[in-house]
Amino acid sequence: MSSDFYGSSAAYARQESGYREKALKLYPWVCGNCAREFVYSNLRELTVHHKDHDHTNNPNDGSNWELLCLFCHDHEHSKYTEHDQYGSEIKAGEDDHQGATHNPFAALKSMMKK
Repeated sequence: MSSDFYGSSAAYARQESGYREKALKLYPWVCGNCAREFVYSNLRELTVHHKDHDHTNNPNDGSNWELLCLFCHDHEHSKYTEHDQYGSEIKAGEDDHQGATHNPFAALKSMMKK
């Protein structure tokens, strides 16, 4: 395939490398979601995410980009896949994830006395 829709053409690869280089110069090498820090040796794991999900919207000021690690980038896009499949309400940049509240060690002291 040579379609830009799938990101497989040479023109798309050149465009992507251009905005990636700009984003890496504009922003610190930190994931915008989990705050993982990156150095040269693992920089390939830091991706440029388009906030509006439009890969053709690449302003020079970087206002449509954020740097995300591979895991957070996949999670961001999976929210939209789930929305398409299940019809859940999801807005860009929002995550309704709730932290765990169960403490499996709450009664550990009393259990140790037995």
